[in-house]
Amino acid sequence: MSQQSEHTLLKPEILAPAGDSQCFLAALAAGADAIYLGLKNFSARMEAENFSLTELSSLCDLAHAEGARVYITLNTLIKQEECHQCFRLIKRLEDQVHCDGLIIQDPAVLTLARQANFSGGLFLSTLANVTHPEILPSLPALGVSRVILPRELSLDEVRLMGEHCPDNLNLELFVHGALCYCVSGRCYWSSYLGGKSGLRGRCVQPCRRAYQTGLGKFQKAKGQKRKASQFFSCQDLSLACVSKTLLSIPHLVSWKIEGRKKGPHYVYHCVAAYKLLRDHGQDAQASKQAQELLTMALGRPGTQARFLPKRQRIPTNPGGHTGSGLLLGTLLRSDDGLKLKPSTDLKAKDFLRIGSEDQRWHETLRITRSSPAGAAITLPFRGRKLPPEGTPVYLIDRREKDLLQALSRFEKKLSQFPGRKTIACDISLELPASRKSRRRPDMHVLSTIPQGRDNRAGSRNMLALWLTPKSVEISRTVARRVFWWLPPVVWPDESSLLGRFIQHLWRDGCRHFVANAPWQRAFFPETLPEGADLVAGPFCNIANTFTIQILAEMGFKAAFISPELGKSDLLALPRRSPLPLGLVLAGFWPVGISRFGLLALKQNVPFSSPKGEVFWARNYGQNTWIYPAWPLNLREKESELLAAGYAFFATLSENSPPLEGMPSRPGLFNWEQALL
Repeated sequence: MSQQSEHTLLKPEILAPAGDSQCFLAALAAGADAIYLGLKNFSARMEAENFSLTELSSLCDLAHAEGARVYITLNTLIKQEECHQCFRLIKRLEDQVHCDGLIIQDPAVLTLARQANFSGGLFLSTLANVTHPEILPSLPALGVSRVILPRELSLDEVRLMGEHCPDNLNLELFVHGALCYCVSGRCYWSSYLGGKSGLRGRCVQPCRRAYQTGLGKFQKAKGQKRKASQFFSCQDLSLACVSKTLLSIPHLVSWKIEGRKKGPHYVYHCVAAYKLLRDHGQDAQASKQAQELLTMALGRPGTQARFLPKRQRIPTNPGGHTGSGLLLGTLLRSDDGLKLKPSTDLKAKDFLRIGSEDQRWHETLRITRSSPAGAAITLPFRGRKLPPEGTPVYLIDRREKDLLQALSRFEKKLSQFPGRKTIACDISLELPASRKSRRRPDMHVLSTIPQGRDNRAGSRNMLALWLTPKSVEISRTVARRVFWWLPPVVWPDESSLLGRFIQHLWRDGCRHFVANAPWQRAFFPETLPEGADLVAGPFCNIANTFTIQILAEMGFKAAFISPELGKSDLLALPRRSPLPLGLVLAGFWPVGISRFGLLALKQNVPFSSPKGEVFWARNYGQNTWIYPAWPLNLREKESELLAAGYAFFATLSENSPPLEGMPSRPGLFNWEQALL
C-alpha cells in the first residue's frame, strides 16, 4: 500500500498486538485491520513468545488473505556486532515473509532496510522519541513513512503533530493498554540495576515495584518503618470514551492497542471494542457495548492520563492495586489452605496470577473447574513459599466458547498456508567508512552545571549548561564559550519556545550545542557553518556506526555513545566511527524521565526498593527526573577509553539530597557486564 493511499483511508486502522499465534488469530477473528508482532530477536518485548520466520510467513499470508496488514517490530537498540544479523533478518523478511512494515527504534535500521531493498513502510517507534513537530517534514527524506506518537501527549498536541505532517508521512497513536511511567526511549532503570535494558526489550519493570520513602532497610535499626507503595506503577491507557475526537485528526491512520504479552482473550475483546467505537461511535448502544467488552478484557483500571487538556491526570495509584488483569480479590487463610472468594464467576481453564512478578511467592495457575462469584475456592499452590494473606489475585486470561470457536475456524484457515522456509541471504552489507582523525582537543571534557543552579563561573574544563529559560540569560561573552545541552525530551507545547531560545543564542554567536535526540536537528539552520559544533548527545542512545553515519549526514559533527553499553561494545566503536566520539564519564545519570509527575512522593526525598536500592526524584520543567543515589563513575576507565579512541567526555553535575547512611556502591553502569 502506498503512503498516499494509506493517508486517504476514511477510517484509521485498528492495530492489534500479537505475542503468539493464538493472539494473532484472535486479532483476525475480531476483525483487526493490522497486526504488529515481534521476532525472536530485536523486539522490545523479548519476553513474549514471539515468532519464527517460517511460522510468520504462513500467518502473514493468512492475514493478507483476510485483508489485514502485518508489521514487524525491530524496535530495539542495535549493537555494532548485531548489524549484520539485523540486515540479514530484514532481507529475509522481505523475501520470505512479505510483511507490510517495520517498527523501529534505532535509526541504523533505516540504512539496513534500504540496503536490504525492503519495500514496506518504516515506522519510528515511541522508543525513537519523536516528541515535537518541527522534525516531521524532514523524516520522509530519511525513509520514514510513519511516526508512532508518545503516550504522554494531549489531544491538542496530537492534533498539532498531525497538522505538521507532510503528505507522505502519517501517525500512529496508542489508544489502549499498559503505560510506562517513564518516557519511551528515556528509561534506563532496568538497565542501570542489572543490564536488562528496556531499550533492548528486556525490561524487568522496576517501576511496578513497591518502594518506600527513606533509605529503606538501612534505617530499620533506627526504628523508622514506612509502608511500601507503588509510586510509579501506572494504570492502563484507555481512550475509548474520547475516541470520537481522534477521527478528525489529520494523518492519524492507526489506532494501536498495546499488549504483546497479553493473551488472545484480551486481544479479541479490545479489537472488537475499538472497531465498534470507530465504526459506530455515535451510537450510544454500541459505545456501551464497547465499554463492556473492555471491562472484561482483563486489563488494569483505565485512565486518559494527559490526553484531555483540561483534565490531565497522573496515571499512578500508589495506594491501590495496579497489577495487570481483573482484580478478583485477596487471599484468605483457612485451616485447609489459602482461599479466594472471587468477585466474578470463574470458568474452567481461567488463568490466574497471584501477587506481582517481583514477589518471591508470585505464581500463575489455571482453574480446573467453574465457580460462581463469592464462592470460596482453595487455590493449589505449587511453590515452596506461600504468599501471605491479603495478597491480590488477578484473572489474566480465559477461553470463552465463542473465542475458542473463532480460534478453531482460523486455525483451519491457517492450515491452508504452509509457510516458506528460511533462505540464505545473498547480498552483503556495506559498512560506514571510519574517520581517520578522531581527536577533538578543544572539547576534551565538558562539565555540566546542575540544572537547578545558575552558575556563571568559568571552569578549567569546557563549561556546559542545560538550555533553560534561566540559563539563556547569561552574558553573550560567557554564552559563546558554553556548550548548550538541549533537554532529553522536547514536548510539542514547548518546542516553539525552545526554538526561539536557540535562535536567540545563535544570533549572539553561540555555536556549541548538544542535541539529546537526533530529531532536535530541526532547531538549527539547514546548513551549519564550519565553526559550529552540533553534537549528538548521550540521550540519542547511539550504539552502532550506522546510526553515527546517519547523524553525520544530518550535519552532526561529533556524537556521545550511549553510556548503558558494556565495556567491549564501548571500546570497539571509536576505531570504526565516521565521527569523533564521546562518553558520559561520571555524574548523576537518570534512570528515567517522566512527564506524569509524582503522587504521594515528594521531590528530593530518597526512596528505596525492596532490595535496598536508593533513588530520588526532581522536577525540571514538565518532567520528573529519577536518579539513583549512586552516581555513574567511570573515571578510572578514562585512560582505557582514550586509548580506544574516545575524543571527549562529559560529567553530569547534580545537587543530590542528603544520602547519609547509604552504603557506597560502584557506578559502573554496564561496564563489567554485557548489555542484554
